[in-house]
Amino acid sequence: MRRAQIAVVAAAILVGLAAGLGAYTFGYARGWSYVTDDPSACANCHVMHEQHDGWIKGSHRSVATCNDCHVPHDFFGRWYVKARNGFWHSYYFTTGTFHEPIRATPLSRRIAEANCRRCHEAVVQAMGTPSHAGSDEISCIRCHSSVGHMELGATSVAAGR
Repeated sequence: MRRAQIAVVAAAILVGLAAGLGAYTFGYARGWSYVTDDPSACANCHVMHEQHDGWIKGSHRSVATCNDCHVPHDFFGRWYVKARNGFWHSYYFTTGTFHEPIRATPLSRRIAEANCRRCHEAVVQAMGTPSHAGSDEISCIRCHSSVGHMELGATSVAAGR
C-alpha cells in the first residue's frame, strides 16, 4: 500500500474508534434522556441524587421540571445550554474532577434567576420598585435557594461565592 492509502485507512480507523466510543458512551450514560424534560435524567449521575431527591420533596415538583428552572426558554438558548451542560457534566464526571458538593455555575445561577422572575413575574412586580421589581441587586435565588429542591447548601448562591 502507498503512504496515502495507509493514512486514509488509519484516519478511517481513528474516526471509527472515536465514533464507536462516543456512541457507546452516549448509550451507557443514557445520553438520549438529557434531551427530554424527564427530571430523572438529572439524577443519572450520582452527584445529582441529592438535588433530585430534594426536588421530589420540594414545592416545585408539581409545577416545574429541572428544565423549567435551569434551562432558558428560547429555542436556541435551551439547546445551547443543554449541549454545553451535557458536554461539561460528562467531562467532569468522566474525569472525576467535579466539585463536591456540586455547585451551580454563574451561568446556571443567572438562568435560574431569570426563570424565577419569569414564572413569578406578577409576584415580583407586586413587590414594587426599587426593592425587588426590575432590580438586578435583589436575587430570588439568594433568599429562596431552598425552594426548588430543598437544597442542603450544595448549590446555594451564598456557598458558591
